[in-house]
Amino acid sequence: MFALVDCNNFYASCERAFRPDLRGKPVAVLSNNDGCIIARSNEVKALGIPMGAPAFEYEEILTKNNVHVFSANFALYGDMSHRVMNILHEYTPDLEIYSIDEAFLKLEGFENYNIQSYGEEIQLKVTKWTGIPISVGIAPTKSLSKVANRIAKKYPDKTKSVYIIDSEEKRIKALKWLKIEDVWGIGRQHSKRLKAMNVYNAYDFTLLDDAWVRKNLAVVGLRLKHDLQGMPTLDFEIVQPKKNIATTRTFERNYTELEQLNERVTTFAVSCAEKLRMQKSCCNAIMVFIHTNGNRKDLPQYYKNIVMKLPFPTNSSIELAKFASQSLERIFLKGYHYKKAGVIVMDFSPEDEIQFNLFENRNLRHIPLMQAVDKINATYGQQKVRLASQDLKRVWKMKQEKLSPRYTTNINDIIIIHT
Repeated sequence: MFALVDCNNFYASCERAFRPDLRGKPVAVLSNNDGCIIARSNEVKALGIPMGAPAFEYEEILTKNNVHVFSANFALYGDMSHRVMNILHEYTPDLEIYSIDEAFLKLEGFENYNIQSYGEEIQLKVTKWTGIPISVGIAPTKSLSKVANRIAKKYPDKTKSVYIIDSEEKRIKALKWLKIEDVWGIGRQHSKRLKAMNVYNAYDFTLLDDAWVRKNLAVVGLRLKHDLQGMPTLDFEIVQPKKNIATTRTFERNYTELEQLNERVTTFAVSCAEKLRMQKSCCNAIMVFIHTNGNRKDLPQYYKNIVMKLPFPTNSSIELAKFASQSLERIFLKGYHYKKAGVIVMDFSPEDEIQFNLFENRNLRHIPLMQAVDKINATYGQQKVRLASQDLKRVWKMKQEKLSPRYTTNINDIIIIHT
């Protein structure tokens, strides 16, 4: 059996976890730079505000209905997600973290367990220990556990937020209830095409001919169909290391000097190096690009990028910053107003399988140095230790006018209890 655990309205629930006064009240969370609405409590959904809606377009509705609006507090959300996943690890060693607020649990060897009680125990413990309400869907396959989870979330009072598909009757009833556009893995375009063929729900989809599904939805669609039919086809996914890592920014103002751009590009290279070390990879190539502002038609335009093949694989911030700076010098032209730049690292190798060259190799002394820097920055905050070529006073910040405290990750924001 598979269980899918999904945190209900996760970002909004994180905000409520430390603000009990917000329970039952409408809560919305905004995207980067406070642009769009990316999380809504059930009360906000009832107002008809769609996911991804531009905040300024719904400002009047938000104000009129006393909606509590927050800037995205990703430090808080990430830490709360980590706490939820740690609790789930106690219930099975086979856990696949699907997203920041979802995880699959493989329940093998649980034949003698009361699965309903087990699911309710998970639901109660996570909610009590973290303050984050969750829904649990359990079924013989991953896609059916997704369906079961939707039912648990839709009818929390009837299901106690836990629903199990453990019979053919329940499977068929659930699939007939689920609209085709809500099926996991069926996108908007596919759902339109399927509706044109009178396929309106998940059960209709499972009745399609295998050959047609394979031809029109590829092998992924066929696996999904079999999974919905109760034949385990979709197993746990192994998280693969990223093949490219990019750090890019649009500047708050135009830059005209090489020194200004070099500081930014150096910082981007350091960020890429940190991400490389996190996944224990080294890169063999680096791309640097710079852009002028395409919206300023009154200014001359210039777009340029360069890819440098590195003489040796590395994930050292010092070495990548040097190569990024050299690349920038090759493409920079005086007389332009630059609005955007970025660094992309490519062609990865595992850091423990590096092939040494005869004449030039990475500086091995950088390995313990980078480990120390990463540990300090993880303990005391990002960018506490920087390269001399970085602006020590500069930190790129998003527009976050409605940011809540970082209750669990910053000692200065820890909750205060008055007794």
